[in-house]
Amino acid sequence: MEPFWRFVVSPNRALLRHPAGWIATGFGSGFAPKASGTVGSLAALLPWWFLRELPPWAYLAVCAGFFALSVWAAQWVIDQIRVDDPGLVVADEWVGLWLTLFLLPDGLHWIAIGFAVFRFFDILKPWPVSWADQKLHGGFGSMLDDALAGVYGWLTVSALVALSSRGL
Repeated sequence: MEPFWRFVVSPNRALLRHPAGWIATGFGSGFAPKASGTVGSLAALLPWWFLRELPPWAYLAVCAGFFALSVWAAQWVIDQIRVDDPGLVVADEWVGLWLTLFLLPDGLHWIAIGFAVFRFFDILKPWPVSWADQKLHGGFGSMLDDALAGVYGWLTVSALVALSSRGL
């Protein structure tokens, strides 16, 4: 039986020889042949499961630290393959989803709602997400638009949680 990685198209697999390649591609999840952003977001749920146990200040510190590390990693990948904001860079999805799921109450339905809301804003790109996506480039631009989508996601999910707690 062939290993999964054999079916992943791309000489870009060589990026995994460097730690920045692992970080930027969401530890390889960005190599999914289709819907890499969605696959990367799904992969982000595994570390989130542990992050959610942290106190809020530590959770946000991890998000900020991973954002900064991922700016460097995304820039490294961009420099290697000479493509601005390549689809295989999914560390931005990780940060965006983690921001959306910040302070999420328990329940698989809330995880599903948070996931769907984040993907909605990541794809729709309302302002200023669209501005960051179009005007900012390199590792920082690649990361910022999804972080902003994550903030929109968090605001939306927080509103839904508040409405739900009031029985609406």
